[in-house]
Amino acid sequence: MASIFSRIASGEIPSYRVAEDDRHYAFLDINPVAEGHVLVIPKHEVDYIFDLPDDELAALHVFAKRVAEAVKQAIPCTKVGMAVLGLEVPHAHIHLIPLRTESDMDFRRPKLQLTPERMKEIADGIAARLK
Repeated sequence: MASIFSRIASGEIPSYRVAEDDRHYAFLDINPVAEGHVLVIPKHEVDYIFDLPDDELAALHVFAKRVAEAVKQAIPCTKVGMAVLGLEVPHAHIHLIPLRTESDMDFRRPKLQLTPERMKEIADGIAARLK
């Protein structure tokens, strides 16, 4: 059975898409630690990010860089942090999180509860800034 992220990338499950190309998909985390928290995935389903072939891993990071640049323009922050955890969903993914302080990357903090309207506004704002 396909992972939830594969089902999101295929459109089977709705998401707040911010970017997509033929090999990658980026969307807002529905349980964000900060406004603008984006998940970047390869469409090719692989559980462990370091099991990706070198060219796919490099392409994923280049795609994530483009998304991070758009996040930084759309969301007031000092930098965009990157984390690879991947224990909850068996599909390689990168977290991009707008940072004002290092504690903004603390996944133990309570998750934000944003309205669907605010999520759409954030996703649209990031998508509009992609080069």
